[in-house]
Amino acid sequence: MADLVKLTIDGREVQAAPGTLVIDAAKTVGIEIPAFCYYEGLSLAAACRMCLVEVEKMPKMMTACTLPVAEGMVVRTETPQVKAARKGTLEFLLTNHPLDCPVCDKGGECELQDMVFRYGAGESRYNETKIHVPEKQYSPVVFFDAPRCILCFRCIRTCNEGMGVGALGVINRGAVSEIAPSSGDHLECDECGACIDICPVGALTSGTYRYQTRPWEMTHVATICTHCADGCKTTLGTRNDRIIRGNNRDRSGINGEFLCIKGRYAFDFYDAGERLQAPLARVNGKLEEVSWSEALLLVAKRFNQVLADGGSFGVIGSNHTSNEENYYLQKFAREVLRTSHIDHHRTGDVVALVDALSGQTGKLATVADLYERKAVVVLGADLSLEHPLLSNQIRANWRHHQAHVYAVSAGTVREDKYAVASVRVGNAAETSDPSRFAHPQGKASAAEYLAALEQLRDKLKAEPELVMLFDDSFKGGDVRKLVEFGESLGIPVKYIGLVDYSNSRGAIDMGLTPELLPGYKASGQPGLHLEEMLAAELSALWVVGANPFQSGAARKAGFLVVQDMFLTETAALADVVLPAASAYEKNGTVTNVTGEVQKLKHAINTMGAKPDLEIMGFIAREMGVAGSLGPWIPDAVFDEIRKNVRGYEVPAPVIATGGAAQTAPVNGRVPVELRPDLVHSDHNGLFASGTLGRYSKVLHTVLESRLSR
Repeated sequence: MADLVKLTIDGREVQAAPGTLVIDAAKTVGIEIPAFCYYEGLSLAAACRMCLVEVEKMPKMMTACTLPVAEGMVVRTETPQVKAARKGTLEFLLTNHPLDCPVCDKGGECELQDMVFRYGAGESRYNETKIHVPEKQYSPVVFFDAPRCILCFRCIRTCNEGMGVGALGVINRGAVSEIAPSSGDHLECDECGACIDICPVGALTSGTYRYQTRPWEMTHVATICTHCADGCKTTLGTRNDRIIRGNNRDRSGINGEFLCIKGRYAFDFYDAGERLQAPLARVNGKLEEVSWSEALLLVAKRFNQVLADGGSFGVIGSNHTSNEENYYLQKFAREVLRTSHIDHHRTGDVVALVDALSGQTGKLATVADLYERKAVVVLGADLSLEHPLLSNQIRANWRHHQAHVYAVSAGTVREDKYAVASVRVGNAAETSDPSRFAHPQGKASAAEYLAALEQLRDKLKAEPELVMLFDDSFKGGDVRKLVEFGESLGIPVKYIGLVDYSNSRGAIDMGLTPELLPGYKASGQPGLHLEEMLAAELSALWVVGANPFQSGAARKAGFLVVQDMFLTETAALADVVLPAASAYEKNGTVTNVTGEVQKLKHAINTMGAKPDLEIMGFIAREMGVAGSLGPWIPDAVFDEIRKNVRGYEVPAPVIATGGAAQTAPVNGRVPVELRPDLVHSDHNGLFASGTLGRYSKVLHTVLESRLSR
């Protein structure tokens, strides 16, 4: 490592790595140099001139955002000359900027507002009429007010560099310059809203948040996005038990500031008109509203009757419910209902990966690894559409660390733009625009992917380290062959087996399969899988947070109980429907695609709905078996998980304070072989996410949603 550079900033001695910018070096000793255009991780613009500083032996003031540190450098950031320059810059920026802070959505969070209070003049020398341009709507979620724009170019850079889309640019010149879409008068992009959050003023505003409230009037709750498996933290701004907006500006999660459209906007499913708010029971062939006490008593009575008659139970769990709910459900099924007919929709073969890596540690990659490791291979998946955070991490790694990216897929993907090698396999269909939003047509087998990897063997062997990501093209023995290939390279290799939903990984870890108990221990009892349960004439079928009858299968179970947020195809067939709370209405934990456990936090309430764990506890109480199952309190169940589930001995304080901790299930062979034919990814795109996506208005209103179908 190169020796640190020593310099002085405002009389303080500072040590920084060579190449560090003065603006960043100052932060290490608590000195803030104001800037509008500079943003960590983006290319340098030096457009706003707010970060001017004095440097000894230099003939003029320098921009701290482009000036690297040098040995012996002496920097002054608050001299009268510097303050005068900042004051003049602000006066110039306000030449055409409307003074509409009382109605601007950025009020209270505006960087320009803060800087004017700190350095600005009490009155302006400019008396000319301000240039006014009408507000424009670039998409259902992005509005643009040109007079407020200070042309810092943050939005352009985050869209082009951060997202890899390049949907924004600049038109015109001088005082009439404007930020504008690259495609005519509308955006064609990921609709992620990053441009809005990164805007230092109120030029870009949110179509869902604008004119709704003020930031100080909201309660901010950091929880985990409930849509895909990446595990992004989203900070929900709530007011009067309503979610007003989502962002992660404090960079408190594994995703930093990044959020896709689902994490930032698609929380609106919780407020859909179809949301269930009262239990339903079938009376004279029709579902009618009943009280909670009636519904719970009916379920408990029928469950006890089936047990007394020696009948058969089936239990179908969810990959959206929390770890605590999944653990309690399988415990309820095995210990109370005395059944091993328990399963869920598996979207990736995590079990085969865990088995293939038996006896090894440190082989499962984290989200951070995708940003830090020297090389990445993406097999099969279109990451930018299916796993946007993972795609963003790889893209940032390429920009900041020049990582080598290898894309092996059955169609054009966004990673092709910066990959050192792109290989098409199977019946690949090339498209001229890899930033489009429909999944590339084409399909390939694991054997074809493995053959493509063999072609890349020499290049991969030359890499210092590697992360390999693969989708459901690899199942069972093919996963083991992939691991064998990786281990044969003779370099450190880590793996990520991709899964679809917010707790797909946690569902398998918690034992929602007939063959496996929590922690990948053998159950020792044969049981039916999901499709087999649907086809069997079970005495009772209990479905929690899933929609297995969506395909149109006929109901054969004698008694069907469903816990869900909506009257889905499955719920419509039920004898009893219990309205469940969403992930944003409960506490608990979830495990993301890389095995990192994070905490769900209760943000709002929906009248009539209850968390699934609470519903299960009430059913147990009505059945008279609550004592044997233990308390249905999330923290208590999580403590039991930490004690009993192999790999989940994660530090509780880290989770409780909003951090992430990776589980370590790779401690030996998985004692049973699971059927790989049961693994099936839904390959959701950016604008779809199973049942929840169906009920999000935002996902259906953007143009790209229609393009992706």
